[in-house]
Amino acid sequence: MAHRYKSYLPHQVSLDRQSDGALIMGSTMALGPVARNTGEWLRYWADTTPQQIFIAERSGAGWRSLSYAETLQQVEALASGLLHAGIKKGDRIIVLSGASVNHGVLKLAAQYIGAATVPLAEQYSLIEQAHDRLDFVADKVKPVLIYAEDGQAFAQALNRPAFDKAGKLVSINPASGHLSFEHLLSAPAHSGLDDAYAKVTPDTLAKILFTSGSTSMPKGVPQTHQMMCVNQAQYLACLPFLGTRPPVILDWLPWNHVFAGNSDFNMVLSNGGSLYLDQGKPVAGLFEKTLENLKLMPGTLSMNVPTGYVMLVDALTQDTELQKAFFGDLDLIFYAGASLPRSVWEALESMAMAQTGRIPMMTSSWGMTETAPMAVIHHQGGARSGMIGVPAPELEAKLIPVEDNRYELRVRGPNIMSGYLDEPEKTAESFDRDGFMITHDAVRFADPDNMAEGLVFDGRLSEDFKLLTGTWVQAGNLRLDVLAGLSGLVQDVVITGADRTDIGLLIFPDPQADIRQTRDGVVTDESYIALITARLQTMRLAATGSSNRIERAMVLADPPSVKHAEITAKGSLNINAILRHRKKWLDRLYTGTDPDCINLQGPEQP
Repeated sequence: MAHRYKSYLPHQVSLDRQSDGALIMGSTMALGPVARNTGEWLRYWADTTPQQIFIAERSGAGWRSLSYAETLQQVEALASGLLHAGIKKGDRIIVLSGASVNHGVLKLAAQYIGAATVPLAEQYSLIEQAHDRLDFVADKVKPVLIYAEDGQAFAQALNRPAFDKAGKLVSINPASGHLSFEHLLSAPAHSGLDDAYAKVTPDTLAKILFTSGSTSMPKGVPQTHQMMCVNQAQYLACLPFLGTRPPVILDWLPWNHVFAGNSDFNMVLSNGGSLYLDQGKPVAGLFEKTLENLKLMPGTLSMNVPTGYVMLVDALTQDTELQKAFFGDLDLIFYAGASLPRSVWEALESMAMAQTGRIPMMTSSWGMTETAPMAVIHHQGGARSGMIGVPAPELEAKLIPVEDNRYELRVRGPNIMSGYLDEPEKTAESFDRDGFMITHDAVRFADPDNMAEGLVFDGRLSEDFKLLTGTWVQAGNLRLDVLAGLSGLVQDVVITGADRTDIGLLIFPDPQADIRQTRDGVVTDESYIALITARLQTMRLAATGSSNRIERAMVLADPPSVKHAEITAKGSLNINAILRHRKKWLDRLYTGTDPDCINLQGPEQP
């Protein structure tokens, strides 16, 4: 198959086996120049390509956009306004609303003078049951300013007692006492602006991102300018085409998450590209907006999560014009968050060839909020779904053997956080004595006989559990297999069986499924249950043993609850919270006599 890039950088790796059996894996690639701070990128491109669009959002039939020169002008003006308002280096600004042009200007203006933004998931503000998260974050970061795009839509959150001591900044619909975004923009130039910018060093705090809080309240992860600037130099070393053609990205992903808030935003900024903000997302009722925006501005890089690509492939299959627009100028298809189903990968390849006669680079990487995020990336070309590649330049991976060709992954490098925000005990627990961050993730080599082929993600060690028989279940990997097997029927599943005799499932059905019958919190619709049962029986027959053989399942009628923290800000399931809150149904699943339980048990397979 033809590719736009006929040659890729080989995976240049070093491997050192330690006396305890661990492997230290690193990169032999050189890291290029690293910016001193994010303002350095903006100033460079405002001088080099001042008329190039940096950021844009939909406005009527077109786009409201800012060029690099306009962005720098607004950033310096707003930074002056912030200084006049008494905001200084080290201060924290909480952002309640999502991605927008004004949000982008605000975070760059804050970083320009050494202040830090704290972007939060919009659910924290817009869903009353999640307001305790706002209170928790306010107590942790002690903000001096709270920003929301719309003062009316976010009024309830802005008026939380936890924010009483902070100023309120809004773009539209301000209430009495609110600062106006436009007013700050029109403030006179501050005499201390240049001095404030000069004091922003690589170690200066740029933002604080909060983890999803899947096991407890979220943890604050400080992001320094060095972490973000080094990470973009690492990307550029591994994907040099980013520096030969300014990237164009249409992005729906939320900025409170490290994927879009760091990787995508900074990838555009550091390489002089253009970021178009998509108000759509891969959910019913909003995905149509994404498809409309794709036809207007398809971009040169596609950055998405597997769920987004699943919905996109379905839409592309039905729309040849959309295919032409999407693949026409595409350099890269990048996914993260989970493995991309093989059928989706192959469909993207097939349609790309049909439309353009070539296949853009398709790849993934591994990282965490704590790693800024990219730490391991497949940049060689010829990747397959699940492959995450090798460490980025100047990053080391410690691989601790768990079982045959399965390793615990730990990382150390200049883009790794130094510790959680005011959490010394959790910080100490997160690093080993050699300074490697403990990730609790597992990897394996794509080819154990040729380790330079790189790594494959192999699930979360913290999700694994033992059956009563002592058999280990790799729950993370099994969940991905089940989701693929039940594709189109379910929203998500929880693998059960810890300290029980066999593996079960708690199933959350697809919200669009035609379900007409439920009883006591369980779906009992005969036609839907028959479809689920048939798929599960097929998977059961393909199982290789008790470690991956599903014996029972129950379809839950109620979706994951925000109130009970069953779903995180990223939209992923909080497994521990679900098992606690749904204990009644978990117990019913294992009675063996519940009529609403799907019983798959039959003759034991070898």
